Amino acid sequence: MEIQTDINSTAALIIIFLIVAIIYIKKAVRVVPQQQAWIIERFGKFNRILEPGLNFIIPFIDKVAYKQSLKEVPMDTSSQICITKDNTQLQVDGVLYFQVTNPQLASYGTSDFVFAITQLAQTSLRSVIGTMTLDKTFEEREEINTKVVQAVDEAAQTWGVKVLRYEIKDLTPPAEILRAMQLQITAEREKRAVIATSEGQKQQEINIAEGKRAAMIAQSEGEKQAAINKALGEANAIEAVARAQAEAIRVVAESIQTQNGMAAVNLTVAEKYVDAFAKVAKSSNTLLLPANMADLGSMISAAMSIVKANEQDKTHLPDRLTKNSG
Repeated sequence: MEIQTDINSTAALIIIFLIVAIIYIKKAVRVVPQQQAWIIERFGKFNRILEPGLNFIIPFIDKVAYKQSLKEVPMDTSSQICITKDNTQLQVDGVLYFQVTNPQLASYGTSDFVFAITQLAQTSLRSVIGTMTLDKTFEEREEINTKVVQAVDEAAQTWGVKVLRYEIKDLTPPAEILRAMQLQITAEREKRAVIATSEGQKQQEINIAEGKRAAMIAQSEGEKQAAINKALGEANAIEAVARAQAEAIRVVAESIQTQNGMAAVNLTVAEKYVDAFAKVAKSSNTLLLPANMADLGSMISAAMSIVKANEQDKTHLPDRLTKNSG
């Protein structure tokens, strides 16, 4: 019986030892997930930070006081009413993005860094909106976001938190302001339409005027060219007639110098003389005749003497010119 009792006692001790060992190992082994940092306190005082992976602590002496996530956290800030520089109420709603960079400061720097960052973001947003007019708040969203991030990040560094960015989700003015803005937009669009129409009419008139000007220039150039061509044609015709007359005179002169040339001239003059008197007789009832009409030969002789005199003048003209020049 005593041996059985000792065996039972030993088995109970082994079981208790195993249970204690299991509890000890369970308390001593800590597996930290990725992108997390666990704060270990020993006897209530900060001891160390457990990195992601397998870690060991002293059970009942060390404890995990805080578990901080190192991921980027998007946080929706509550909608609030802001007053612009021109005293207009504006309801603003935004999203803040931050990340824990120092787990120790995030655990001991403030009792609730999330609440602190949220309140600081809202107060900074009200300050930034208060320096801008209503119209500028709609145009300078990027500037508002940048100023809010700068203000919050500067204070959040003491809490071990890095503020990455702030994005405004919505800017909602009062209903009266919305109606006024809608009317303004409508008026602006109508103004643009009128300006566009006037610009189109202006361009149309300019195009028409330029077309007329180009047509008039083209017409005047055509008339100018036509006049030039006509003048050139008339000049060429006159030159051709003069050349023909000169050639005819030259041929007559050469013919006179040939044998029986003077006889041909006598015959021609006589024919012209007779024809002239015949035309005079046809054109008028009254006919004046020279006193020596019967002496036709003498008249032809007189005409031929004039022709010969002209020929002699042409022959001696170079000699006279030479004497005169001497």
